[in-house]
Amino acid sequence: MTRRIDAHQHFWHLSRGDYGWLTPALGTIHRDFLPEHLEPLIGSAGISGTVLVQAAPTEAETHFMLSLAHEHAFVEAVVGWVDFEAADAPAHVASLAADPKLKGLRPMIQDLPDDDWMLRPDLDAAFRALIRHGLVFDALVLPRHLANLSALLARHPGMRTVIDHCAKPAIAASDLAGWAVDMRRLAAETDAFCKLSGLVTEAGAGWSVETLRPCVDLVLEHFGPKRLIWGSDWPVCLLAADYASWLEATDVLLRGCTDGERDEILGGNAIRAYGLAK
Repeated sequence: MTRRIDAHQHFWHLSRGDYGWLTPALGTIHRDFLPEHLEPLIGSAGISGTVLVQAAPTEAETHFMLSLAHEHAFVEAVVGWVDFEAADAPAHVASLAADPKLKGLRPMIQDLPDDDWMLRPDLDAAFRALIRHGLVFDALVLPRHLANLSALLARHPGMRTVIDHCAKPAIAASDLAGWAVDMRRLAAETDAFCKLSGLVTEAGAGWSVETLRPCVDLVLEHFGPKRLIWGSDWPVCLLAADYASWLEATDVLLRGCTDGERDEILGGNAIRAYGLAK
């Protein structure tokens, strides 16, 4: 049986001060979340390793995450942040990539005011550096960014890409038509992986397996079980569901898959995408 991996989780220490989005209005997640809080949850779930993903647009946070990864063996990979706009961005990518735990980079595209940001020619050097150092591009995008993401991946066909949270479909608003068209196109025209994560938050507190099913069925059909990667999005998921509830929902949503396909989605694909130990 393939090892189980949680391919998308976060830690934060509020006193670090660079989580601009993390305000008291977010209630239950406006507190520290650290390895000692997650380890019992993954232990109960039979998960052997995680991918720790950035939550602040600073290199300081990336170094914080790398320090945690070296202190806690279950954190097998870090997806960090670099200022892609900086003139010396390639040097920063190279410096971070020297740490074997650094497996990817994630600009916080969903929060940027310019929807065309990712296509700026002055960012190409940073994307090329990411590719050169064998890192993954975690695409934190919304449905309105998907056409540009297609164009970006056509420009950089060698870039290993993971679309975070299925691109955050508007489940709560039942507005999936445009998202579905663009995701089908990305699945057909690129080799991108898609993270099966974050959906309970997009559905909201009243979510159910049935409200999630249209999105999951679409990405399962078009990306296929070889390109879907499961992640908890803990602790952000706590806005709508606890760790165990999202994992239980995943089990129901994947009942049509074979055991081998489930193994790939719940671990094997993350191992391949992020270059983790088998």
